[in-house]
Amino acid sequence: MTFRQVLMGLMLTLAVAAPLSGCGKKSPPKPPSGDEAPYPGTYPAPS
Repeated sequence: MTFRQVLMGLMLTLAVAAPLSGCGKKSPPKPPSGDEAPYPGTYPAPS
């Protein structure tokens, strides 16, 4: 493989990986609506 092929492969990998990097991000946990929170809003829980 030539340097150009390796470089193009790396650029293609980065071009695909960059947009997908945020797919698994979620917001902080929120309690179900109408119920009292079964867990504290901050961690670790104050004792």
